[in-house]
Amino acid sequence: MSLILASIKVSFLAMGVIFLVLGILIGVVNLMVHFIPYTAPPSPAPRAKAPAAAPAAGPSQDEDHIAAIHAALAHHLGRAPQDIHIQNITAL
Repeated sequence: MSLILASIKVSFLAMGVIFLVLGILIGVVNLMVHFIPYTAPPSPAPRAKAPAAAPAAGPSQDEDHIAAIHAALAHHLGRAPQDIHIQNITAL
């Protein structure tokens, strides 16, 4: 029975030390916020616009994404890609 009481005492002592340390940390953070307030960094200066690049000769990135989604859906459903027609894709 004394082993159980000793283990309960050690548990309460450990929890007390943990909560004491957490309380001290909260106090230190509150003091830091009070004496050193947060200031937002300055926004970067606007850049000059670069000239528009010529369109690439190959498929666009959107077409590549649609092709990848189409192939993944066909594989998941176990059907041929020709049997699947994607009508609408919306971003989540």
